[in-house]
Amino acid sequence: MEQLSSPLESARFIAGRSRDVSVDEEGARKVAESLFDRASEEAFSLSGWKALHELNPRAASEEAVNWVFLVDTLNFSFWSDSAEQKCLVRYKGKEYSGYWALCAAVNRALDDGIPITSASYYATMTLDQVRQVFRSDTEVPMPLLEERHQVLNESGTVLLEKFGGSFLTCVKKSENSAQKLLRLVVENFPSYRDEAVFEKKKVAFYKRAQILVADTWSVLEGKGDGFFGDISSLTIFADYRIPQVLVHLKALKYSEDLMKKLREGTVFKTGDREEVEIRGCSIWCCNLICKHLLEFYEKKGQDMRDQINAVLLDYYLWDYARDHREDMKDIPFHQVRCIYY
Repeated sequence: MEQLSSPLESARFIAGRSRDVSVDEEGARKVAESLFDRASEEAFSLSGWKALHELNPRAASEEAVNWVFLVDTLNFSFWSDSAEQKCLVRYKGKEYSGYWALCAAVNRALDDGIPITSASYYATMTLDQVRQVFRSDTEVPMPLLEERHQVLNESGTVLLEKFGGSFLTCVKKSENSAQKLLRLVVENFPSYRDEAVFEKKKVAFYKRAQILVADTWSVLEGKGDGFFGDISSLTIFADYRIPQVLVHLKALKYSEDLMKKLREGTVFKTGDREEVEIRGCSIWCCNLICKHLLEFYEKKGQDMRDQINAVLLDYYLWDYARDHREDMKDIPFHQVRCIYY
């Protein structure tokens, strides 16, 4: 079976054959237009990753890189079955939900003296230890704890056996190439192999693998081992929030049939046609938004290729989704329980 070599190539292929999801070219252009004045703000910058999110590591260190690896290895499936009841983690007087509940639980464990970011620790963690570290402060547990336990043991073992127990070793092997680091991650860590079959071709999304590369770039501030000359070759990280924002912003459209399934609360499986179309079209849509944004600046005589890329667009849209949740409640997100996003 032919494999399309990258998430972008996969997205182009999916968007060209999609039945229930379509990219609105004019809508994508309008989103780019609305971002024109914001693309130079901190919210749309590399520094925003640390400045705007208090749970992210402050230092550009090996320990911070290992924090990023742990968190992105577990960065999947945070949506709640019920809007009223959800997993919450209290940390330093604040309550966190979703992905930030994971980050809060990791930081809480570190504060309690548990070496949770150490591969030699999580390679041998028991399920009970995982339940304790990632415990919720409500009656609703963090989803997929057994899968998280398995992924932790597996990833920790690979780090120890192949990279001396440190993800920074893997980063150094990439020789400042985002694509090489992406390949190293996908080839060595099974849980990062986020692929599906669409129209008899193997397509790739690599949501967590790409976000791991991007977060490594961010935590190291794009310098030294964290300088990737090809960072703009990454796509957005196709999850369940970004498509919801794109539909809200009228850059992505769902068929009536798909919208009906979403409103009925259908839970899709990884690889279902609708799920593949949603993710592939989201990547392609954001590629067009970046393209239009760069063209707007080009017309003004500014080369913004170093400041505008899909990584920063994803960070911006993901924060937008969190901040405008009420505005988007009439647009359901697609639900999938899996380890890929």
